Amino acid sequence: MKFIKLNKNKLAILLASSLIVSACKKDGNPNNLPDVDAAGYAGKIDGYANADEVYSSNLVAYWSFDDTNNELKSNSAPTTAANATYITGVKGKAIKFAAGYLYYAKQFDALKTDALKSFTISSWVQIANNGSKKTMLMTIARPSTFLGSLDYRLNTNSSSTTMLGIGPRFTTLGGGSQDNLNQNLSPAFGASVWTHLVLTYNGTTGIFKIWADGRDIGSYNSRGTGNNVFKAYEPGELIIGAHYNNIPGKEIAGSAADFVAMTGSIDELRIYNTVLQDASIKALYNLGKAGK
Repeated sequence: MKFIKLNKNKLAILLASSLIVSACKKDGNPNNLPDVDAAGYAGKIDGYANADEVYSSNLVAYWSFDDTNNELKSNSAPTTAANATYITGVKGKAIKFAAGYLYYAKQFDALKTDALKSFTISSWVQIANNGSKKTMLMTIARPSTFLGSLDYRLNTNSSSTTMLGIGPRFTTLGGGSQDNLNQNLSPAFGASVWTHLVLTYNGTTGIFKIWADGRDIGSYNSRGTGNNVFKAYEPGELIIGAHYNNIPGKEIAGSAADFVAMTGSIDELRIYNTVLQDASIKALYNLGKAGK
């Protein structure tokens, strides 16, 4: 048998090389995590198969508008509906208003004072500026009161073709009002353009954000805490596409006539009782673009 004699320097080099190779192999999986099965992610977007998987345990109200005006979590039908038809939507069908609305003469349990402290509201909208009146996308209304607990206003009173003003406001614990508005950024919008709009509000920090097409579009986010936090007042009702002043018999005497019943379309209206993470908001946008 023939033995190869190595001097100390060569032996040291061989040992060092072996350690480097071992270290390189180990660094690729330092925590010894199990292998990932790529097949489990096939067809998914941002880790989700469809929008129903996003924060599913926090989804408290949902309108798919797939041949129904019912709120699907409670199976609640509108008390009255006006000038509403169905069209092809982002996902399935959507509701199209021609100066129309849906009015629910009830307060949903999920939207009561103790149930709704923080929220995310996600929807897909087709809307154009009309040059004269604002549009109420939705409102958690207060009977016989001009200002609702939450008014999701679109400032369609502009005639601009490049800027859509998104101007939500809410009534505070102390009875005051806090509002917001995108100042510099606008999503692509129009009567035949699907735009993804999201509001988030954190009841602990008082941060109130406006998102469009997967990005924060810039606003004055800090609305304060203490008596400045949002309150869902009771009793309450819910209206999609209109203000009380647009519903015959529900007008608020002596109040401003700032709103017109909606002319436009809405799809996939979702209300969550928490603030979605940025990545999840972007996921809802990406999933919607893919019809999921």
